[in-house]
Amino acid sequence: MTDRIECDYLIETPIDPARAAEVMAGEQSSGTFVALPGETAALRDRAAARVERLEEEAPARQPSLPCVMADRGQGYRRARLTLSWPLENIGPDLPNLMVTLAGNLFELREFSGLRVEDIRLPPGFAAAGPGPRFGADGTKRLCGIGAGPVIGTIVKPSVGLSPDETAALAGDLAAAGIDFIKDDELQANGPACPFGDRVRAVLSVLDAHAHRTGKRVMYAANLTGEIDDMRRRHDMVRDLGGTCVMVSLNSVGLSGFLALARHSELPIHAHRNGWGALSRAPLLGWSYPAWSKLWRLAGADHMHVNGLSNKFSESDESVIASARSLGEPLFAEKPCRAMPVFSSGQTAVQAADTYRKLGSADCLHAAGGGIMGHPDGPAAGVRSLREAWEAAMAGVPAEDYARDHPALAAALRRFR
Repeated sequence: MTDRIECDYLIETPIDPARAAEVMAGEQSSGTFVALPGETAALRDRAAARVERLEEEAPARQPSLPCVMADRGQGYRRARLTLSWPLENIGPDLPNLMVTLAGNLFELREFSGLRVEDIRLPPGFAAAGPGPRFGADGTKRLCGIGAGPVIGTIVKPSVGLSPDETAALAGDLAAAGIDFIKDDELQANGPACPFGDRVRAVLSVLDAHAHRTGKRVMYAANLTGEIDDMRRRHDMVRDLGGTCVMVSLNSVGLSGFLALARHSELPIHAHRNGWGALSRAPLLGWSYPAWSKLWRLAGADHMHVNGLSNKFSESDESVIASARSLGEPLFAEKPCRAMPVFSSGQTAVQAADTYRKLGSADCLHAAGGGIMGHPDGPAAGVRSLREAWEAAMAGVPAEDYARDHPALAAALRRFR
């Protein structure tokens, strides 16, 4: 067991990768562009980043990103490397961990590509954040679900509905048998649909539904905003009997999210909108398994991972790798497992492959058009997703199960 922080990178550089790695190590610890008299051997031994591993790969002919340093005749050389730092440099501090791992690296002139691939943290870092308080097990318990996934949906249209119209739609979805409803990330606290009015209206309708049926639908109210506002909005949801809150991670940042997570008594639905800017270029930014570790430790209970056959640019392989990574423990004493949220163009069609590739039903499968666009209406849309998961978990092909499950049959005809 090491007491050092480790980070894996994929780099591309026109210079010797070993030299580029040393530039990275110096920039992210005790060094700079010129030797300094204060950087003694003793200080370097105590605080400098170390290059723990360097494995060169095939070079690229052209730079992946604009690069001010020209190719020196060997192409743009690629390598995978690991840097490490002593925990004592920053202590168990998530915002400053992000600075250490990826502070000024992306703009260094020595690189035509640089990506954070994975992070390993020493046990002492377990104190850096609260970790998920609910995760998949707690969320399913609050939703009254045993086997199978949480079936969810998103309020659409994203914006434009009044509080009363939002509540009416939530009531229709509850009557259709949904487990989980979330605000769209674009709907927070605008003048046309204020947070307080919307939450009161929606939770009133869902509370009435729970009294009639015994089933309490989880509603993730988007409380994204400044820290004090998020705390107040959380307390309103809690006091009104709500069971979930939602926040846009990239909008509030690690410090804002930590402040909410340390205050929260409810599951936190963590939305990754803006993620493409951090990940879409193959030789720039972050891998999802590395990036999501920060938010899991900070307290995210649910994290979006996109969905299979999605409407965006991400491959199925990337989606599943992201989802599986959320179940990998960070520490023995604090596993920090979060529940993956599959969304984006989802219908009953993707259920079988999602279950097979994930290897579990401990997830939230969210469908908007796949529910509301079902030819027989939203109730049939919810049933179709549930039936698709029943078939997948029983090992029965969806087409066979659909023979005596008309909602699933209609969904397969409509969405395939």
